[in-house]
Amino acid sequence: MNSRIVTILLCTGLALSGILLALSLADFRLPGNQQGYEPPQPIAYSHRLHAGELQIPCLYCHSGAEKSRHAGIPAASVCMNCHRYVTAGYGAVRAEDEMAAKEKRSPRPIISDELRKLYQAVGLDDNLNPAPGKEPSPIAWTGVHKLPDFVYFDHRPHGKALVACQQCHGPVETMERMRQVPDLSMGWCVNCHRDANQKGIAGKAVKASLDCSACHF
Repeated sequence: MNSRIVTILLCTGLALSGILLALSLADFRLPGNQQGYEPPQPIAYSHRLHAGELQIPCLYCHSGAEKSRHAGIPAASVCMNCHRYVTAGYGAVRAEDEMAAKEKRSPRPIISDELRKLYQAVGLDDNLNPAPGKEPSPIAWTGVHKLPDFVYFDHRPHGKALVACQQCHGPVETMERMRQVPDLSMGWCVNCHRDANQKGIAGKAVKASLDCSACHF
């Protein structure tokens, strides 16, 4: 066989192998990388509605982010601050009001299926009165953002430095269901610290640690 043809075939084979390798590595993930993790939750809570449309501040529900290592998941009692009065979507309530006016009767209470799960968790019936024999039970939310046990992360210094929640959690205000956006790898964190040291945060100079002991005891 002509040596030139052999060379062309070898080069073509190497090129195809390179393409196949690149395609396989595109989906490669290091162990523990849960980027894109978006588990179903026991109640279909919409961050898009609450944080986006209604513009409820993150710290209203996740108050621990300012004063604790963990941001925490809000207790059902926090949800009840609003949902003692808001029992269903505006459209469903308005439709019932219009129907009641047409039929010349009092509007019936409207409770959405998802909010009924909240009321059941706090031990209330459909009239939002304590249900006989029903004890409150915690809502078993599924955690989304998890770090390995050998990593120490504290929300407090990040909050004090005015790091936006979206920096680590992505555009939460657009999410119907919460998902993990960055890979939360060590390289991602270190690069974020380096970038903050170079550019500052919210117009202020910072000195984010690059020492291993800051996150690994």
